[in-house]
Amino acid sequence: MRKVKTDLTRKEINHYKALLRQKREQLLGDVESLGKDTRDNGSGNLSHMPLHMADIGSDNYEQEFTFGLMETEAKLLREINEALQRINLGIYGICLETGKPLSRERLDAKPWAKYCIDVVRELERQGRM
Repeated sequence: MRKVKTDLTRKEINHYKALLRQKREQLLGDVESLGKDTRDNGSGNLSHMPLHMADIGSDNYEQEFTFGLMETEAKLLREINEALQRINLGIYGICLETGKPLSRERLDAKPWAKYCIDVVRELERQGRM
């Protein structure tokens, strides 16, 4: 992608950078906590051993649900890290598809956004998102 000038000021970029870092720290704590809970529940401790088949199903469901949450949060962490990388490269706030600046409203709602809303709608329509 060719380098496109963003219309964001240095102050705005620093603001989004701080938001991204804050969200990343929050997610890292959440993922660590979910992982600890999952490890603790599957540690083989007999006091947590279900006594009924329905309990086993519930435990399996909870574990799969937790793994799903961890996967979702890990994906968001990757997107945040990519956004921080775009800041370092000087292309933050630019749609990676069209090369046009992202609106401040879009960045306020989703600071890790990499596509403008029109591109997102088209990707969703095509089933690629």
